[in-house]
Amino acid sequence: MSKHLEREIENLKKRVLALSATVEDNVYKAVRALTERNSSLAEEVIASDDRDIDQTEIEIEEECLKVLALHQPVAGDLRFIVAILKINSDLERMGDLAVNIAERAAFLASRARVEIPLDLALMAEKTKEMVRRSLDALVNRDSGLAREVLVADDEVDAMNREMYIRIQDAIRRNPEELESLIHLLSCSRHLERIADHATNVAEDVVYMVEGVIVRHHAEDYRSQT
Repeated sequence: MSKHLEREIENLKKRVLALSATVEDNVYKAVRALTERNSSLAEEVIASDDRDIDQTEIEIEEECLKVLALHQPVAGDLRFIVAILKINSDLERMGDLAVNIAERAAFLASRARVEIPLDLALMAEKTKEMVRRSLDALVNRDSGLAREVLVADDEVDAMNREMYIRIQDAIRRNPEELESLIHLLSCSRHLERIADHATNVAEDVVYMVEGVIVRHHAEDYRSQT
């Protein structure tokens, strides 16, 4: 690898990590806005998506295409750039999902308080940890850590299923709260989708490091970890 290409790759790592930190922060703020009924914080998340996340995603994509055109990387370096392109898109989508949560938080803040049937803050923390670990796996080219993220996705999926069951029960007991409860269920689903995108990142890391596509063999893959 040439020194110039090495510098370009290091710069891409830093840009993606910075984008990841912004996404994590927005997920945290969106869930806080929900649990604290803070519409101002929700609006902050919504504004940040256009200003900080969407623009950065475009810039990283442009940088990746420039590196591909100017340096024509091969083998592991090529897989790394391709992985960055895909991961960049996953991070942007995570940011969109954080906005979805924030929008529902703003709506719920304007309505009578309803009990949240599940600890969404805990679910959000587990989801953020998956995002963080998947990016650590990318930077360190650690497919073992990426495999751990794949396994962690099952726990978030289970929490989302539990939320669905509890919301059903809450609707039966308090049908007048139907609209608010459906918004809470949507928040849980959005967190689960963020975890899915973190899983996509981890799968791309496995491909980048090992040259093995695991996306369509997730269950078999988890059973080996």
